[in-house]
Amino acid sequence: MLTAPYVVPRGKGRQALYLLLGFSAGLPFYMFSTVLSLRLQAHEVGLVIIGFFAWVQLLPTFKFLWAPVLDRYDVPGFARFWGKRRGWIMLSQLGIFTSLVAMALTSSDESLPITALFAVLLAFWTTTLEVAADAWRIELAPTQDEQGPIVAANQWGYRSAMVAAGSGALLVADQPAWGWTGAYLLIAFGAFLPFPLLASMRPEPGRTSPRGTSLLLGLGASAAILLSAVAATAAVGWVVLGLASGAGISGQTNVTPYVLAACMVPFLIMAAALPRIRKLPPTSRIRRSAAIGPYIDFFWRYGFMALVLMAFVSIYRMGDVLALNLSKLMIKDLGYSLTQIGRADTVVALAAGVIGVGIGGFIVTRYPLTWTLLVGAIFAAIGNFGFVWLAHQGVDESLLYLATAADQFGNGMAGAIFVVYLSMLVNPRYPGAQYAFLSGFAFLLPRLLSGAGGAIVENLDRAGYNGFDLFFILSGILSLAAIGFLPLLARVRPRQDDMP
Repeated sequence: MLTAPYVVPRGKGRQALYLLLGFSAGLPFYMFSTVLSLRLQAHEVGLVIIGFFAWVQLLPTFKFLWAPVLDRYDVPGFARFWGKRRGWIMLSQLGIFTSLVAMALTSSDESLPITALFAVLLAFWTTTLEVAADAWRIELAPTQDEQGPIVAANQWGYRSAMVAAGSGALLVADQPAWGWTGAYLLIAFGAFLPFPLLASMRPEPGRTSPRGTSLLLGLGASAAILLSAVAATAAVGWVVLGLASGAGISGQTNVTPYVLAACMVPFLIMAAALPRIRKLPPTSRIRRSAAIGPYIDFFWRYGFMALVLMAFVSIYRMGDVLALNLSKLMIKDLGYSLTQIGRADTVVALAAGVIGVGIGGFIVTRYPLTWTLLVGAIFAAIGNFGFVWLAHQGVDESLLYLATAADQFGNGMAGAIFVVYLSMLVNPRYPGAQYAFLSGFAFLLPRLLSGAGGAIVENLDRAGYNGFDLFFILSGILSLAAIGFLPLLARVRPRQDDMP
């Protein structure tokens, strides 16, 4: 941690680095979420099954399960020259590239389990990249003032890449000569561009292995790790699909009640464990555990207020996540083409997102976090309500631009503010693991509900309502519901760390 400033100079150097890392993580995200949903819709996959594919996005919520591995272990080969954090980032970029190529080669979606396999792998490596980059960011900038500019740069890169992937992929996919295969290959090569730039950076201080030797060893180790990840994911997927089939779950199943019940489980477990956790002394083995110690520490420091924090972070980005997977499907149903959607996701979405991130990153360095969280929630909700408004207008590309701009501006502002808020909850002793836990848990409930989104819309339609309309109204209201937590959050203070 002490060597990081030498590798990355303060100021614009760090901002440029995190612009690049944000771009690396944002480019593949749409390819296993929004773009994949549109691809499945084009191949006449049912809305409920498309909703199930949204559960691929659950994987980032569980990144705390493997985040301690990134804190504790090096990537063989790469770490000998570039160090721990960059080694994991480089491995992750190789995983992203190979997963995107695999999705391109199976773009006919003739086998949905194969499509799901490579989508899960893409989500896994994208998330691993974020874990490594977030841990490095917190080490580089431990204070709120330092976090603001770096988070803004990271979010600019992330959202620029999401726009580039979303619009670029759709514009290419709408061309018969290229189709979905060309779209995924284009993004694969774009996602790989940062790899040689990172490989050309200076070595980590104290590392003596030659660059070429470290690169060759790292590539060999990466190939073995990537193949192992494919085999493990395929085995787990086979078991999960077998259990789902045995339980009678299909595209006709109303999974919403089961999803809501599952959402309560983490809160019940935490509430039951808290009294014992609060009494643990610093010598306790469980608090010193490399595997679960960082997570125990969070609940030890915040006590029962940890439950309030968990509830708040679960709701704050609810509207954004629920809108992500179904908004483009609704827009396509309204009569807009993939090319029109792609154009809306280019300059308009990019400019609105960049402005939103910039304002969010600026105000979070000038005003109290609770006030900025309030502003972010309001603008995020406005973006959701904008889709309801669009659905009741005629097909007009300029109106699509307006709704897209409102959505991206609100998402950008709320996202930048939220990242800083989560970072300030973290104990600097465990930056990677605790941030992975918080940012992952923040999207657990929204992504669980998002996977049931298709079923919710169809059930609302069958009940005589306009399913999409009511879905987006409710998602916007849920974003606003987070505001009710803010007076209580303003009084939250963590317990003083007593670990030597």
